[in-house]
Amino acid sequence: MFARLGAIVVHNPWKVIGLWLFIIIAVVASAPKLSSTTDQSAFLPSHYESIQAMELQQKAFPQNQAPAALLVFVRSDGAPLNEGDSASVATIAAKLNDQRIKDVTGIQAGPASENRLVQIAAVQMTKVTNAGDTTQSDAVEKLRDALHEQVQGTDLKAGVTGQAAQMLDQTESSTKGMAIIGVATVVLILLLLLIIFRSPVIALLPIIIIGAISTTVGGLIAMVAKAFDLQVDSSVNSILLVVLFGVGTDYILFLMFRYRERLRAGEDPKTAMVSAVTKVGEAITSAAGAVIIAFMALTLSTLGMFRALGPALAIAVGVTLLAGLTLVPAVVSLLGTKVFWPSKAWQQEPKGARFGAIGAALGRRPGAFAAVSGGLLVALGVLAIGFHPTFDLSSGSTSDTSESTVYNKELLKGLPAGSTQPSEVLLHSTNGAPLDGDQLTVYRAALAAVSGVSQVGAPTVSSDGMAADFQVTLNGAPESDAALDTVRDPLRDTAHSMAPAGTTAVVGGISSVYVDFQDAMVHDYKIVFPVAGILIMIVLALLLRSLVAPWYLMASVFLGFAATLGAAVLVFQHIQGNTGLIFHLPVIMYLFVVALGTDYNILMVARLREEARVGNDPKQAAALAVRHTGPTVAAAGVILAGTFASMMLAGNNVLSQMGFAISVGIAIAAFVMAMFFTPAVTALIGHRAWWPGHGDRDSTSGSDEQSGGAGWDQYAYSEYTPGAMHAPTADTVRPRT
Repeated sequence: MFARLGAIVVHNPWKVIGLWLFIIIAVVASAPKLSSTTDQSAFLPSHYESIQAMELQQKAFPQNQAPAALLVFVRSDGAPLNEGDSASVATIAAKLNDQRIKDVTGIQAGPASENRLVQIAAVQMTKVTNAGDTTQSDAVEKLRDALHEQVQGTDLKAGVTGQAAQMLDQTESSTKGMAIIGVATVVLILLLLLIIFRSPVIALLPIIIIGAISTTVGGLIAMVAKAFDLQVDSSVNSILLVVLFGVGTDYILFLMFRYRERLRAGEDPKTAMVSAVTKVGEAITSAAGAVIIAFMALTLSTLGMFRALGPALAIAVGVTLLAGLTLVPAVVSLLGTKVFWPSKAWQQEPKGARFGAIGAALGRRPGAFAAVSGGLLVALGVLAIGFHPTFDLSSGSTSDTSESTVYNKELLKGLPAGSTQPSEVLLHSTNGAPLDGDQLTVYRAALAAVSGVSQVGAPTVSSDGMAADFQVTLNGAPESDAALDTVRDPLRDTAHSMAPAGTTAVVGGISSVYVDFQDAMVHDYKIVFPVAGILIMIVLALLLRSLVAPWYLMASVFLGFAATLGAAVLVFQHIQGNTGLIFHLPVIMYLFVVALGTDYNILMVARLREEARVGNDPKQAAALAVRHTGPTVAAAGVILAGTFASMMLAGNNVLSQMGFAISVGIAIAAFVMAMFFTPAVTALIGHRAWWPGHGDRDSTSGSDEQSGGAGWDQYAYSEYTPGAMHAPTADTVRPRT
């Protein structure tokens, strides 16, 4: 199949390029805008208590929404606020209210804090109607300008924080981060490809091709999101960027290494490209299939953010694969050997002493290599036990110098940490009778007595008297462990058990949302990970015609996953002293370490099988696979790990943790799992690794069709020894017929 595809593409390059241009233009012209959301509640299904509380609040109290933003006032000298300062705060709030700032519906100054270090004013804004609505963000920008003008010439300083302000700062931080990630990714790919191939043409090839198809990917994702009503998380754009360039460059690398190999074996450019597609096609299609399956398994998640992220990344990988098998060969077939210009290095086989020596050592002592590499994975994996999730995304996804972060810290000097986003307890009558005032007073006292609760506001009763809303301020910050523990057990238990007869109670607010997030993720871990693992194993079994190899290949990948999580725990929790890692980091790691880590295993094992099919015993086949595929895996691993590492330059903790974990995971997958552990274990298991298909045997004494050789040049294990590597000659290169 891949031989036929390669022949069609290579002999009809202009038609293939024209078809791609037509598809790109058609998708871009017809696709809706891809919008995203940072509202975490939008990702939870309706059966969770936090969502039920939100729906009840919107129904019973449509005008009683929590403040969209908070104005925080403190003295410039850090001293307590005096009566004149408090009067100035009230005056400033009134003046801002009178300015009728667009989409600011009301500003109400509150009293100074008990220690008089802080005074706030609550800001109501027009409600956001959809993920792409910038109404509140625009209002915050105007409000900040007006506020700064009002405090000039006073002893006060002030800033805007709260949910709307945090979302604005997160968006600005994300935009800056995207620009940094984009530039760093492109520069890194250019430099590494220039070093590897010494050709600006090849260096620019992934940038141009992936840049061209990225618009198609974005359009297709937007179409799918609209068709299936998927909520796309705001972080998907930065992840999508590195996936496209990282995975796309990997696939192009796999193809170009094989193309160069076939040219060195004496084939003409068009034949060499057909040969490259023939053999690489199966490997990268299987690898991409495993990645797509892993991504699509996220549709089983109960969380909307992952149900949308999975198909989005699956579409990106699928389009990248199609481009790698069609568009790239078409362009390269037009360029021929000029694709390597101005370098002439492609004409000579490098000595390959380093990977040859590594392969030879592994072939002699596979047990030692398996023990050392496996031991490293286990040692790091043990640290993963200490993983602790954190939900502090508001501060982690913005700069420490952003206004919302700075004034949130000022706010905490005088008010409980939970005052920024209080929890809500909603009581609802179920027997048709209005709520009784005395019962509400008793119920409020019960809520106030809960450990971890700072204060409970007087209930707001709905117009029909059938519902009451209690605003509950917690001692801890809304995203803190203390706040989540308070909501999960004592607050919810008390709210439910102390509800008067004939009523029901639900607990809402962002802390309640995060509690439900934790429960949903525990559920997802039990469903998504096993399903994905089974499906990937089926892909491996079909590719390798083996029921044995998929087991240890997946075992190595999950060891790599544990080692990656352990490395992140070591760096961020133990060395940097963070309280935890972003809560969805294991799922993000699963997407890339498990899915993409399988890529390198497939590439290495596919080459190992080919070496075995020409008559090499298992240890020799492993040695030769490392020698020939090692450079490809190393180059691809460096590029892919480097592109994800660029996320660490974005300037916020969330992307830094993601970038570190994914880049380390890919490095482990390439340089520990695929380079050492997998070939060493395969060599130790021997022919039994291919049971029952015996895919390592050549029943026709080396014919291409049966052995899978496709005319590749092979090197006899006995024809090289460490320290005595040499370029192949007509005597050492043995094309098969």
